[in-house]
Amino acid sequence: MKKFKQNNKGFTLLELMVVLVILGMLAGMVVPNLMGNQEIAQIETTEMNIGTIETAMKMYKLRNNSYPSTEQGLEALVNQTDIEPIPRTFPDEGFLPNLPLDAWGNEYILISPGDNGAFDIISMGPDKQIDTEDDITNFDDKREEDY
Repeated sequence: MKKFKQNNKGFTLLELMVVLVILGMLAGMVVPNLMGNQEIAQIETTEMNIGTIETAMKMYKLRNNSYPSTEQGLEALVNQTDIEPIPRTFPDEGFLPNLPLDAWGNEYILISPGDNGAFDIISMGPDKQIDTEDDITNFDDKREEDY
């Protein structure tokens, strides 16, 4: 009778536990860094969108001698409005191809004339509440100049 040699090439429970502990420690160090970077990316994306909207607002004023009003809203940059004051000229493609949403899926708010400049553009931020600490605006660093 022939004896077969047993192959014990698997992992022991202790080895598996050590690997799981190491993976858990690595995840504990990496995940918080990734979460922080996501928040920073969302803020920067929203700030860039506000900059794009500001540029479109300035182009609107160059063609029409006024900014869209609060009543007209930012939609006046995409589609010609029939709310007074009616723009004198409006390009076929609009001043923006579409209105972006902020990084949290909210619409931007326009106040025109603004409380902090010629116009205020506001993102309510991640809490989706206006006038809170996490709002992102075009007047945080006074990027928008009064014309």
